[in-house]
Parts: sequence; structure tokens; C-alpha cells
Amino acid sequence: MSKEVFTILVVDDEPDYCDVLNMILAGKGYKVDTCSNGSEAVKKLEKRAFDLVITDLCMPIMDGRQLLEEIKKKEYDTEVILLTAHGTIEKAVDAMKAGAWTYVTKGHDPEELLMEVRKVKDARKMRPDSAVLREKAGGAFMLESKNKKYRQMLELAERAAQSDSNILILGESGSGKEVLASFIHNKSMRKTANFMELNCQALSESILESELFGHEKGAFTGADKRRIGLFEAAGGGTLFLDEIGGVSINLQAKLLKAIENKQIYRMGSSAPINVDFRLITATNHNLRQDMSDGCFRDDLFYRISTIVLELPPLRERPEDIPLFIEYFFNKYQKEMKKEINSIDPEVQKLLNGYHYPGNVRELKNIIERLVVLSEKGEILEEYLPSDVVNNQDQMTAAPGPVMDYTVSLREYRSKVEKEYIQGLLLQHPKDMNKVAEILDISRRQLFNKLVEYELK
Repeated sequence: MSKEVFTILVVDDEPDYCDVLNMILAGKGYKVDTCSNGSEAVKKLEKRAFDLVITDLCMPIMDGRQLLEEIKKKEYDTEVILLTAHGTIEKAVDAMKAGAWTYVTKGHDPEELLMEVRKVKDARKMRPDSAVLREKAGGAFMLESKNKKYRQMLELAERAAQSDSNILILGESGSGKEVLASFIHNKSMRKTANFMELNCQALSESILESELFGHEKGAFTGADKRRIGLFEAAGGGTLFLDEIGGVSINLQAKLLKAIENKQIYRMGSSAPINVDFRLITATNHNLRQDMSDGCFRDDLFYRISTIVLELPPLRERPEDIPLFIEYFFNKYQKEMKKEINSIDPEVQKLLNGYHYPGNVRELKNIIERLVVLSEKGEILEEYLPSDVVNNQDQMTAAPGPVMDYTVSLREYRSKVEKEYIQGLLLQHPKDMNKVAEILDISRRQLFNKLVEYELK
């Protein structure tokens, strides 16, 4: 896997100073661009994303403080380091309160600046999908809805954002839990601080513990330097733990202590570290069933679920499908610099009628595919995935199987039950808890049924 280059924009009205910083930073492997004032910097930020902006505080046209305000206003996902002269340190400290990462005095040892750049890079490196976060932080997500249930949930989320209460988001995979968490952060008093995100299910227990709590040098094989964890990196901001249901029982106990005490210990250290974060968690698991099965701690559940938000799947908000289709078409036309002039009416019909088992994420991927494959500004039916086309074929097929009146009632019940469970397994192939919940039986009863009917 190729290593992602860390990008920096240097803003200073002294060309020579820009050249010096460019040389120093590029020599450390960073990709650097420069400009001479805040107004030029804003234009560059509109065209591309930067991980870090290093800006002089005093400049003509638009100074560093004004640039910082513009970055925070437009919610660009970039950190800001201010360069100051001795007489402007007080202004720099004030700017830090407005969301700057830190300030560095001009003329000091350049190693001081390089150290701060490394801190920013380390903090951002822990974000599992910085491109996605950059998209979210820039406001590039669609929360408009005609669905009453979804609008009520969104209103509750906006009210909850004003507090520091722990929030649990429930919803199927691909339904937009990450986007909702980012929305809550952006509506909160912590919006100018970090939004740190981690998918707990995607990592082993040891790696997950290191990602969350950090570690000291030598804490385990391969720990060649100290690393701060997400609890620390989210300081003053929001920590979003997706798929919280995938955390092991052992690590759940450590999570509970960190949440309750707002204090952590890095791996390999006995020194307590106070942390300040707002916690949002999410899962597509049935946590109450997991508690019954002994897979999830009751005390942790009640600690993270002060406010519970339930995201309806896309199939329950069909009136929103046209909104998403329009939104994603506009998004990908802009990103790919392609203009769509005509869409086959059959494509619109198939897209609006599809059930989207993968929810919004699946719809998004389908629209991206259509724009990629489009030629001469046309979207044709042949560009659609087979699942979308076959869905329509199934809808127009003859209704239901022919009744077999030669079998006993018990045999017929077993046949229907097997087909129903098989259909649910296809809908939720990786979530036995969800299947058991819909069937209103325990996991053990479900597994007995799978054995009985020889289902995988």
C-alpha cells in the first residue's frame, strides 16, 4: 500500500521566507505549496485539500487570523499553525482559542516548527479514512429528507449536540451512521476541535487498544516510539467509535473506565492521563440481545446510551431516494469534471424502485459507477449493476410459488419457515443478531434452526 503524502500550504507575504520553509519541509518528505496572502490561500483550499496550513499572522489583503476564521467558517478539514513575531504572540494565543493548532515564533529553531508539524501528522495518521472525513468536515454530506421519522431523528440529534451526553446511533450498515456522528460534532460546542473516528470491528483487540489508548516506546514488539491514542487526540473534541458491538469483553472493561473517569493509561505506562472528549458510538448489532448472550456489558451499554438515535434504512425512506440520486449525480459530476446531459428514463425508474440492501452507501456507489461509465454525457441502462436490473425483473415476475396441496400442514410450515429464514440470511449475511431479532427468537434458537434446515 502506498503511503499517503502529507500536504502543507505555506502562506506568507515574504517570498524568501516561503522558499526557505518550502525547502525545509520538502526536505522532510512533505508535499508543499505556497502563496502570499490569505485570499490566495482560500482559493487554493477551494480547489484541493491540505492537511496543514502554516500561515503568517500579519499579512496584507487577508491576515492569518482572518484566514483561520475563513477555514473554520467553511469547515475545511485542515489544521492551522500560526507564524508570529515577538510582538504578536498575544494575538496568536487568542487565535488558538479560535481553533488554531498552535503558534511558532519566527526566527526560532526550525526544529520547533517541524516538531509541531509531526504532531499534526501523527494525529491525522490515526484517522482511518481521512478522505472521507475531509468530505464530511467540508459539509459534503446530504441530510435533507422528506421522511417524517428521519426528520424527527435529525431534530433530536441537533438538540443532543448541544450537550456533552453520550450518544448511541443504531442503524444498518451503510445507512449513514458516520455522517450523522459528524453532523452532531459540527453542531456542537466542540466543532472547532478534532473529530476522531475509528471502526472497532475492523481491528484486532491489541491493535484496537493501542489505537484508543496509545502506547509508550517498547510497550510491545514493534512499538519503536511513543504514540498518542484517539482518546488523547480527540482532546476537546469528539470521539466516534463505530461498530462498538465488535469490541471484546476484556477491552469493554477498559473502555468503561476511560468513559467514566475521563482518564486513561497508555499501554506500557502507569501514569494516568486526563482526557476531555465527547463520545458518540454506533452499531448495527442488537446490543440488548448481545447483553443477554453475555457478549456486551450491561454497564457499558447504559453508559454509552444516554441518548439513542435510530437511523431508518433507506428502504423505509423511499421518498428520499430521488434526493440522494440528484445529490450524488451532482457530487460526482463535479468531482470527475464530467457533465451528464441525459439519463435514460428506465435508469431513473430502476434506481427509484430498487430496495438498496446496502442503504445509502450502495446508492452512492451505484451513482459513482454510472458517472464513471458515462460517455458523451449519457447515462444508459446497460451501465447499471445487474442487481438493480434483476430487482425489477423479480418485481414483474409471476407472484409467489404454486401451492403444494399434497403435503401435511407441518411440512408446509417447515418449508415456509426455511425459506423465510433463508431470505433473512441473504438480507443480513453478517448479522445473526439482527436475524434473530426479526424472528423474535434467541441466537441459540436461530442456530438450532440453521442446523435443522441445513442452512449456512
